[in-house]
Amino acid sequence: MLTTVKAAPSRLQALVHDSTRILRTIERDHAPAAFASSFGAEDMVLLDLIATRTPSIRVLTLDTGRLPAATLELMARARERYAIPITVVTPDRHAVEDYVQRHGIDGFYDGIEQRRACCHVRKVQPLARALHGQRAWITGLRREQSDNRAQLAVQELDAVHGIPKFNPLVEWTTIDVWAYIRQHDIPYNALHDRGYPSIGCEPCTRAIRPGEPLRAGRWWWESQSQKECGLHVVPIRVASTAGAAQ
Repeated sequence: MLTTVKAAPSRLQALVHDSTRILRTIERDHAPAAFASSFGAEDMVLLDLIATRTPSIRVLTLDTGRLPAATLELMARARERYAIPITVVTPDRHAVEDYVQRHGIDGFYDGIEQRRACCHVRKVQPLARALHGQRAWITGLRREQSDNRAQLAVQELDAVHGIPKFNPLVEWTTIDVWAYIRQHDIPYNALHDRGYPSIGCEPCTRAIRPGEPLRAGRWWWESQSQKECGLHVVPIRVASTAGAAQ
């Protein structure tokens, strides 16, 4: 998925400047704050920005127990590259066992409710636990990723967790993300080179075909309008992109 189209240097410089300013505002005004990383391409950009510019922001990741080997390998490479702690959060073992007893190890294929229940146990509950005590959290969500995310703001109120949620890369395109990765020689998931622009749990992710949306490979057996796991619910917008960047 490593795009060969180049971003204009002036555009990339402006995006980096604005995203850095947002991160520094979070670091100053919303500490303690946490960045929840999936180790996707955009999240590697954010990890690099945080590690080199705002290292007091906590970095965490959810190990669902079903991640691809390539994602686990990238985690190890990121630990070697950056001198900041990366907290790995795992699901409650008893909750996973209960899900498997009720639905089977791969019960998420049987219907959207079963799939959402799996995501709830392996992602939503662990994230809620990890965000306890935090005053804000940060994601790598971008407007370009899907229709569901087209109206994302830089700053939103996450009513579920009761804290602000920041999306510093909302205006970045795929071209911008990969331009930054190339420019700074950032490590990235090997699955991106095999046609996986969006990577989640191994049994729930496939490569996309030419012309398909960026998130078509996630839960591909479901409707295109349902491509969310429950971590990112419909937000209450509290600031515009321009306002948060200021």
